[in-house]
Amino acid sequence: MSAPGGGSADLPDGVGPGAPFGGLPLPDGVEPLVLEVAVGRLTALRARPRDEDGRPAPARGTAVLVPGFTGSKEDFLALLPLLAARGWDAWAYSQRGQADSARSPDDAGAGRGTGYLLADLAADAVEVVRLVGGARPPEGAGAPGGARPGVHLLGHSFGGVVARAAALAAPELLADLVLLCSGPHGWLGRKADLPPRLAAAGGRSLWALDNPGLAEQDPRDLDPLDAFLRERSERTSTAALLGAVAVLADTADPTEELAGTGLPVLVAHGEDDDAWPQAWQRAMAARLSARHEVVPGAGHLPNAENPGATAALLDDFWGAGTP
Repeated sequence: MSAPGGGSADLPDGVGPGAPFGGLPLPDGVEPLVLEVAVGRLTALRARPRDEDGRPAPARGTAVLVPGFTGSKEDFLALLPLLAARGWDAWAYSQRGQADSARSPDDAGAGRGTGYLLADLAADAVEVVRLVGGARPPEGAGAPGGARPGVHLLGHSFGGVVARAAALAAPELLADLVLLCSGPHGWLGRKADLPPRLAAAGGRSLWALDNPGLAEQDPRDLDPLDAFLRERSERTSTAALLGAVAVLADTADPTEELAGTGLPVLVAHGEDDDAWPQAWQRAMAARLSARHEVVPGAGHLPNAENPGATAALLDDFWGAGTP
C-alpha cells in the first residue's frame, strides 16, 4: 500500500493510509494510518527516522505505544516525533472502541460487551505487534545498531495492563516492555461511580458529564484541545469504557508470571502521578528486578506533560546494549 501526499510507500501488508482525527494538527513527520486486524480497522500514528532529504532511514528498532483509559493514539502526538528523531520507528494506535478505531462486533452500547475483555484487547495488541514489527529475527541475526531484537512495547496506565497481557501471551515477539504510570493490579471499587453515571447519562459522553459548562458550546467556540477531547469522548464506545472499568477493578496480580518471561521491563511514572499508587509501582519494579524511573515535571501523562524527558528515558532503555 502507498500513502498519498508523501506518505510511506513501503507500508507493511495490512497497513494503509489514514486521516487525522479530532482537529489537532499532526507534528511534522507523524503519519496517520489504519491497521487491518481481526476486529476491524484500528487507527494509528507513525513517526519514523528520516534522512536529510526527508526519506525514510533505517531504524534502530520498532516501538508500539498503547494508550490508556479514555485515551487514544493522540496521547502520544508530542512523543512520537521525538522518538523518531532518536532513530526509532514509533507507532501508536487507538484500541478497539477508542475514538475512531473499530468497535467490537458485539458492542452493546450502554452495556458491557464481551468484546472488551482484557484478552480481546491483548489479542489486538499482539496483532498490531505482528503487523508492524513481525517476529524476532533469526537467532544470532541481531538488530540494527546492536539493539535488542523484537518490538519495544509500551503501555500507558490502562494501556499498560493491556500491554502486559500481550507480553504474557506472546513474549517471543517483544524486545522488552515499558509500563508507564501503570501498576501491578487494580482494586475493588476502582472507578465504581462510572457505570451508574454512564447508565443515567442518556447517551451523553463521559467528557460531557465531566464538563457540563462546555458540553453545549458550539465546537467552533471551544479551545482546540477541548474540541478534540469532546469529539474523542463522543466517538468512544461506552461498552469499551465499562469493559476497562472491570479490568481496572481486577485484583489479580500477574507480576510473577511477567517476571517468568525474562523480558526486560521498565517501570516509569511522573513524579506527581496520582492515578496509580507510586509505592505499588516501585514495589512492582523491585519484584520484576526491573528498572524504575521517575519523570520530572509530569503527573499521570509524562508522554504529553514532559515528552522530552520521556523520550530520552525510552531511548536510553530501548538502546541498552547498543555500542
